[in-house]
Amino acid sequence: MALRTAALKPLRSTALPTRAFSTELPRITERRPNETGHGGRASDAGVKVALFGATGFLGRYVAVDLDPTAPHHELGRAKFSYYSSRDKQSMADIIADADIVINLIGKYYDTKALENTDSFPFLNYKVSTSVWEANVEVPKMIAELCTEMQVDNLIHVSSAAAGNVDSASEWARSKAAGEKEVLEAYPWATIVRPTQMFGHEDKLLNLFAKMAERFPVIPLVDGGHALTQPVYVDDVARTINRIVDDPEMFEGRRVDCFGPQDYSYAELAKFVYDITEQEPTLSDVPAEVVKYGANVLQYEGNPMLTPDMVDLWTEDYLPEMTAEKYEAQKQLGKVFTMKDLGVEATPIEKMAFKYLYRFRKGGHFILAEGYH
Repeated sequence: MALRTAALKPLRSTALPTRAFSTELPRITERRPNETGHGGRASDAGVKVALFGATGFLGRYVAVDLDPTAPHHELGRAKFSYYSSRDKQSMADIIADADIVINLIGKYYDTKALENTDSFPFLNYKVSTSVWEANVEVPKMIAELCTEMQVDNLIHVSSAAAGNVDSASEWARSKAAGEKEVLEAYPWATIVRPTQMFGHEDKLLNLFAKMAERFPVIPLVDGGHALTQPVYVDDVARTINRIVDDPEMFEGRRVDCFGPQDYSYAELAKFVYDITEQEPTLSDVPAEVVKYGANVLQYEGNPMLTPDMVDLWTEDYLPEMTAEKYEAQKQLGKVFTMKDLGVEATPIEKMAFKYLYRFRKGGHFILAEGYH
């Protein structure tokens, strides 16, 4: 599902971009000429944003930040539109009157459905939507439509994993291919590359907790030594909305989003279980052995684990450079970071307890007298 929403018209600057060029979104206190509304953030300056993937993990946060009246959505400010990624015209209808298009569409597993066959066992799993279609073909179509329809700005959300074009993970390779197709079709696109995201609905920290609810032994892929640098999902959403605020500043540029510290998957697992007080056995298991279980779990409706996820977890999932190297870049051709847009990375320790405590027996009330 796509969301079309009206956003505030940003105040433009002719100055050259500098680090941390903006730390606050414009605040318009009085209604300006040709605007509707009562002034302030409730005013509509006529900037229309088409947001593809608005109901996904990141999409919900971006949608809320785009509309200052969310989650109630002031009448006339937001419109939810249904489309088919295989119906080009339905997507063109959404893009038609948009000033800015944001693509958040993506999948980490093939969607499968049962179909009848003529031979035993008379049933077969067919792929409805593949990872490649969602991560490459659909973004390519959106970029081509943006070029054909002369959309002012396109923001494509990819992944830090796209930096490894030779990754063992098909998902990571598809993200890299998706970036390439988007830039070939729309060279001025802004590419956003987040690392793994954490937040209330994540499939990172929640995964460890949910696995401990179902299994007494938790496998650490190749010992869980691979590194990741998780970023808070709302920080990524705020970064995207800063780009929306002044999209011309980021045309043809990349923005990398990452957390303040890296961790091994083994460290993350222990961190989660310190919070949830679950006591599974952590076991060092080779990736090929973990895939046996993943081959079964991948057939769940919303799979907890897939063989491709196992491949992804054998590799480091980090930003392209260290924080110091990002800082040392020259302005020309600079890869932006969240810090450049005035967004400080939220530590994982600050947010994790807020949504992991529910996995404790008795929740957080078990620690307080009078509730049990």
